[in-house]
Amino acid sequence: MERAKSESPKKDTELKKYQERKHFSLVRKFHLANFITLGNGACGSFSLFSTMQYLVTKDEAWLYRSIYFIAIGFICDCFDGKVARWQKNASLLEQELDSLADLISFAVAPAACAFAAGMRSLIDTIVLAIFIVCGISRLARYNATTVSIPKDASGKVRYFEGTPIPTNLILVFIIAYLLKTGKTGVNLPGGLVELPLAGPFHPLILIYAVFGAAMVSKTIRIPKL
Repeated sequence: MERAKSESPKKDTELKKYQERKHFSLVRKFHLANFITLGNGACGSFSLFSTMQYLVTKDEAWLYRSIYFIAIGFICDCFDGKVARWQKNASLLEQELDSLADLISFAVAPAACAFAAGMRSLIDTIVLAIFIVCGISRLARYNATTVSIPKDASGKVRYFEGTPIPTNLILVFIIAYLLKTGKTGVNLPGGLVELPLAGPFHPLILIYAVFGAAMVSKTIRIPKL
């Protein structure tokens, strides 16, 4: 409780920095780490655009580009926090930017890749929507509880509650493998199963359900490297 109270003045001070009524005052206050984080968000956006191009053209090169952009976003995500701590510019703004960028690159974009790969039934899309919502919830919980999570001397948290959202890159690698081996669309492993009263779904979509549940888990604790 005392620690939370001590953080309050710091938050108030940071908020005042972004209340200036000057042209581009927000952008002028960005640091290198902020731009790296925005690069992550841009990669996630380009991934979504590439997935849309694949759905329109059926050219697999676009889906590969979508996967590459998510991987590049992951690289940006690995470095933004390190750069912020190195420059001693870690801030609430960086934390919020990071969460929003991660949501695009590691929740929405991987879900779009699954849809493009053939997981498009009603049940599939419901699971994908729940997966994205789990990502939103996981990031919101992290931002709300980061004050109470133990940190080292540099200010880096010691562990994550639930799997970190960037671990969804594993799902993207699975999609890449399916694409490489020609197991997308009607050739998805497990095929299409008809559920009574619920309709068809692809059993493979359950992987997204598992990863979504792991993100919001309270008992899973992953050490931060």
